[in-house]
Amino acid sequence: MSETTYSIGEGPSTRVSLSLPEGTAEAIRARVGKREFSAYIAAAVERELRGQVLDEYLADYESRQGPVSEQARQRARQVFDEVFAEGFAEGGQWPAAG
Repeated sequence: MSETTYSIGEGPSTRVSLSLPEGTAEAIRARVGKREFSAYIAAAVERELRGQVLDEYLADYESRQGPVSEQARQRARQVFDEVFAEGFAEGGQWPAAG
């Protein structure tokens, strides 16, 4: 039997125990309601993990290739601006992480 490996945001749900400061939990409930609490936490954790993966990739890239040029940074900003502008124009929501 082989174990299935899932990527961030994939696979069946699994129950975990989580401790949060009460003020944080209350703020989440006020924002999304009790029924969407778990989905909100899952989305936040997925964003954090994807950000960490990107940070690790960029650090590895820079260690192999040297610092990212200002021109490349400006191009990346332009691409992100275009992606986010399209996402808002198409329905007023942030685009999904890929």
